[in-house]
Parts: sequence; structure tokens; C-alpha cells
Amino acid sequence: MENFHPFVLPFVLGTFALFAICIYKYVRWIRQFDRLQRAIILKNIFSVKLLPAIWEMFTECLLHLRISKKNWRLGYMHRSIAFGWFLLIVVGAVESRIGTPKNFHFWVAIFYRYFHQAPPESHTAFVFTQVMDLLLLYVLSGITLAFIKKIHSRILGMKRATKHTLMDRAVRTALWSIFPLRLLSESVSACLYHNGGFLTQTIGDLFSPNVAQFLEMPFWSLYSIALCVFFLLLPFTRYMHIFTEIFLIYFRKLGVKERVKMTGFTKFELSACSRCGMCIDGCPLYKDLGIMDVQSVYLLRNLRNLEHHKDIVEAGKNCLMCSRCSEDCPVDIDLMSIRRISRDKGDLDTDGNYQYLQKVKSFNSIGRVAYFGGCMTQLTPAISSAMEEIFNAVGQKYWFMDKEKSICCGRPLAQQGFNKQAAELRRKNTELIHSSGATALVTSCPICYNAFKNEYQLHIPVYHHTEYLDQLIKSGKLKVSKGDLKVTYHDPCELGRSCGIYKEPRNVLKAVATLLKTENEKEKSLCCGMNLGNTVITLEQQTILRNSALDNLTAPNPDVVVTACPMCKRAFQHGGTSVQVKDIAEVVAAATKKE
Repeated sequence: MENFHPFVLPFVLGTFALFAICIYKYVRWIRQFDRLQRAIILKNIFSVKLLPAIWEMFTECLLHLRISKKNWRLGYMHRSIAFGWFLLIVVGAVESRIGTPKNFHFWVAIFYRYFHQAPPESHTAFVFTQVMDLLLLYVLSGITLAFIKKIHSRILGMKRATKHTLMDRAVRTALWSIFPLRLLSESVSACLYHNGGFLTQTIGDLFSPNVAQFLEMPFWSLYSIALCVFFLLLPFTRYMHIFTEIFLIYFRKLGVKERVKMTGFTKFELSACSRCGMCIDGCPLYKDLGIMDVQSVYLLRNLRNLEHHKDIVEAGKNCLMCSRCSEDCPVDIDLMSIRRISRDKGDLDTDGNYQYLQKVKSFNSIGRVAYFGGCMTQLTPAISSAMEEIFNAVGQKYWFMDKEKSICCGRPLAQQGFNKQAAELRRKNTELIHSSGATALVTSCPICYNAFKNEYQLHIPVYHHTEYLDQLIKSGKLKVSKGDLKVTYHDPCELGRSCGIYKEPRNVLKAVATLLKTENEKEKSLCCGMNLGNTVITLEQQTILRNSALDNLTAPNPDVVVTACPMCKRAFQHGGTSVQVKDIAEVVAAATKKE
């Protein structure tokens, strides 16, 4: 057969095996989607949502723009390998089709310099030769950075790189070998046939023809074998993300989301993780406590490999659920939902534990705002008192929904995997709110806000009190005066990273005080350490986390540290600082003009 040599067989076999295994896995995972997820896909599969999905596939799977925005060095490393290899394949396919119009086989593009031995004579052939060398150099620069990252990750802006499994290290070695072997293979062929570009010909001229003739077949064979090993191992390692992220982006754009149980969509999310390790550095458990092996990258790895059940359980529980890793994840994996899935305690029988809910009566609040303080606001009553003062100041009729008997929103239970029990609380709260006739719901707790906003199916607007206060001030209903008070603001995890509320509380504070900047704020805000997400760390460890966040907030020497979460306020109040700690509602109530 023309344009064939036995050394291409490992590559050919590896290619067919790769696609066969990937297709088998993807079909099996898609069959594991639940009924709702399948309905969403069928409804939107041919919609215009495909266009933004294609654009995101290009910008993230090839260009890695999210990584570049967070760390340009890592962005370049990933982009040069992914986009560079993609261009090598595309440009190489075009070059080989032009240069070998007859008896063309798909492997010819991969081993083109071996099968097409004629020196570039036309201008087009010369340009293709130089461009292919330039692309190979581009990919090699990324491989070099990846090797440097392995030795000393801080050079690429990472304090800690991911610890990989033996299988991952093996496939990484194969990947790193592919392009140096291609360079050497094309260089020795360039020595013999003078068909190389600026890079391969220069290196090839360093060889003597006798040596090159002896090395040509071993190098091309090793190149083919390296490709085969990489393709064979890829579906069982972290490099499965190369293809899986494409499908994940598509499904996500169609509207598919995680459920309370593991589904086929979860399998796509687990395999879309490249284990880049960007979720490690920002994790408070690592940064402040030095705890390793519980970060999302390791939880996803263990869940995917279905290994070390004890490690899955421990990594699942030992997390603050502060969403810092979600903010840092360049693939935008729903890490918090996956962690809740790993905590699932649905098999526990707690029937009868919520009989008291039947005794809770609703209140006819037609035309009124329903106010839900939340469990932690019950322990910090100054917040709800401030909100009642503000309601009265603007003449807003309201129903303090949980003033007498507190009903949990259910999110703390869901965070710990008690999904069945959380659903029961959501059902009762929804029944109360709908039967009351309330026109809007305002809550002071970000945990409750996240639950009511994203986990309930309410037919009325839901506001955190920072949003509500911002609206009142902007509309002129609430008259406030700006004093000389200097404040710093702490973004609560559930309000900021989980719900994206950053602008509104700052608008409010700027209307009543001078807002000072802190080093870590908005998306990089530090967790107070006292949340309900982690039931593993000790009180002493929580105190270290709390002090780290408090040091950040008091560094600019404010008069008051302001937060918008009752739990964060309670944590900071016990921090031993001489600076006052208040909720934003208290600051606004104090600045409200008295009629």
C-alpha cells in the first residue's frame, strides 16, 4: 500500500480505540440522564443555544480564556498545547491533502514528513513547511512550561500543584513525549531529504546522514507509539477532559443542571475536570490551615475513579461550601452541587421529625412584604430589629414570617446531604408563603436567600435585604444621611460567590458612609469560617479562618466592619477586635432620617 508503513499501526489502533471507548462512555452517560435532563435536551437540541455553545467551546476548550484571565502564564501553557495541537492537526491535514492528492490516508497528515520526502519547491509548500514548524515550536513552549510547573509550580503562579495518580502521570509522560519525538522524527527526515522548515531543518543539519538514517525509523516508531499510549490511556485519566468539556458546555448551554442525585450529567462534569489545581490555592482550608487532599480537584478525582470510598466521604464532608473553588474553576463545574451529592444521606429515615410544621399557621399578608429573618438572625436580633425599623420608616406593611416560631429554609440540611428533609421544609415554607398572599419576600440571611431564590419555586420576587435597601434608597422612599463613618464590607460567601450580589451592598454603604477597599473582597472574599458547610474542622481551626478574614477587614482601620450575613456578624463579633461589627441593615437604620 502506498503511503503506508507498519510503524503507523500503533497510532491507527490507538485512534480507533480512543473513539470507540469515548463513544461507549458518552452513550452510557447520556442514558443515565434523568427524565428532566433528557426533556431539556430534546426541547433545546436544535435551538439557537447551539451558537453560544460553539463559541464557548472555541474560547474555553482551545483558547482557555477563563484560565488566562486568572493567570496568564497558565493560560498560555494550556492554550499553546490545546490550540497549538489543534492547529497542527488542521493545518497538517490541509498541507497533506494538497501535497498528497492521491492515495491519501488519515495517518499521512500525522507522519507527513516521512511519506512526503520532496523538498518544498513551490511557494505554498514552503509556507506550509514554515508554519508547521512554527506551530510545533508553539506547542513545545507549552510542554516546557508544563514541565517547569511540575518542578516548581510557583514560577507559573501556583503555590501548590495537584498530586496526580500513577495512571495520570503515565499518560502525562506520553503526552510530553509526543511533540519532542515529532520534532526529532521530522528533523532526522529533514537531514535525509531536506524537506524541513526553519526549526526541523536547522536541527536536522546537526545530524550526519548516516546517523539520521539509523535513527529515522526508531524515532518515527516511538512517535507513533507515544500517540498510541496517550490515546489508549486518555479515556481513563484526567485527559478525558479534552473531549468531555465540549459536551459539558453544550449540555450546560441547553439548560441541563445538576440534580440532588448523581446522574449521567454528573459523570460529564467529573470527567471535564482537568485537575489543573486552580481550586487549591484559594481554598481557605489549604491557605490558612494547610489541609490537603480534600479540595474539589481530589473529590472529583476519587468520585470519577470510584476509589477510596473513605477519601470520598472525608473530602466530601471537609469543606466550607464557601464556593471559592467554584469561582476559581476554569471549566465552571458545579462543584458545590457535586459535593452535596457526595454527602447524600437520602437513605436515613427521619419520618415524623417534622410533624411540628403542621402546627405552623400562615398569615394573611395580602399586599405586604413577607420578611424571613432566618435561624441565625434569631441569634442576632439587632438585624431583624433594624429591618423592622426600616420597614416602618418607609411605611411598608410586612409579615415577619419566622418571628414566633422559626422554620429553617432547608438549605443547611441540603448542604449536609439531607435532601429529603430539606425538601419537606421547602414544601411547608412554600405553602405558607403562597397562602399568605405576600407580594415579595425579603430575607436577611444569605443562606436563606440562596435557598428561596434558587431552590424554591416561588411565584413572587425574592430579595436579600441588601437588594431591598438599595431599591429603597435609589427610589427615594428611604431617606438616609451620609456621615463620617468609615467602613469595610465583608462579602458573605452565599451572597457573593453563590448569588453574585456585590454591587447592591456597596451602593447602600456608599450612600451612608465612606467605603474602604480591602485586599480580599468580592469574588476573593474570605470565608468567616463559622458557616454550616463544614462539620469536620475544629473550633480552633474555625477561629484561624475567622481571624484571617477579620484581619483582612480591619487592615484599612475602619470605624465599623460591615457584613450582610448574621452568621458572619456573629463570627466576627467574637473575634476580639476593638472595631465594631454590624450588619448593613443596622448601619442603614442608624443613618435613616427621622421624619
